[in-house]
Amino acid sequence: MIVSGKARLAGVLGWPVSHSRSPRLHGFWLKQWGIDGAYLPLAVAPENLECVIRALPRMGFRGANVTVPHKEAVMRLVDHLDPLARRIGAVNTLVVRDDGSLEGRNTDAYGFFENLRQGCPAWTASSGPAAVIGAGGAARAVVAALADAGVPEIRLANRSRERAEALAADLGGPVKVVEWSERAGMLDGCALLVNTTTLGMTGQSDLDLDLAALPTTAVVNDIVYVPLETDLLVRARARGNATVDGLGMLLHQAVPGFEAWFGQKPQVSHELRAFVLS
Repeated sequence: MIVSGKARLAGVLGWPVSHSRSPRLHGFWLKQWGIDGAYLPLAVAPENLECVIRALPRMGFRGANVTVPHKEAVMRLVDHLDPLARRIGAVNTLVVRDDGSLEGRNTDAYGFFENLRQGCPAWTASSGPAAVIGAGGAARAVVAALADAGVPEIRLANRSRERAEALAADLGGPVKVVEWSERAGMLDGCALLVNTTTLGMTGQSDLDLDLAALPTTAVVNDIVYVPLETDLLVRARARGNATVDGLGMLLHQAVPGFEAWFGQKPQVSHELRAFVLS
């Protein structure tokens, strides 16, 4: 990695931010391309978010990623809001325009869909209904991506039905809300199952979901990537389902931001995955 007085700067805003793998990820690409630039972890407390956001253009930053807990709050602080970010209700990427104004984008939907395509090329939007577990910010990005791709039916189950109904109302499309108690039954005839919750993550309980009704031809994707092999993926693979882990969503969602800040479109490779995991 090259860093001079003319270096292009970007980073990730979060609180905390020490757990983020984004600096390692972008650092790999910066070195690979020989770019004069740096990507920095920026620990920003919520009460300091506005002043930091306003300072980015003045400090020479080309932009930044935004992670928890700032993805929603930053929406009111940008000068321009991408239509998809507005629809999803969250910003994960900031781009400083040539005039110094800030644009908020959401690349999570792109990251999810590209990870699914790379992880299981045989799956297509026309393969059949999709089942989505959860109704948080990640679920909004996943449902938006699936609806825009043309998936004929998206069955959505969340512990809070009210939150699931709100997601369906906000995003529209072929979303059918299913009672949490009926989540196992909604898998019947599905071509895709996506877990968007933190259930199965290290330190959390496993996702309680009976897979008996899910066709063995269906693809199972868990957006959790710590651990890389969640209980859901292990059980799905054991019964013959193709599986896609969550790391690729993190890697792919970073591509549009890197291209906007540093002027090159990087590739998500096996070498990158290994480096980020090491």
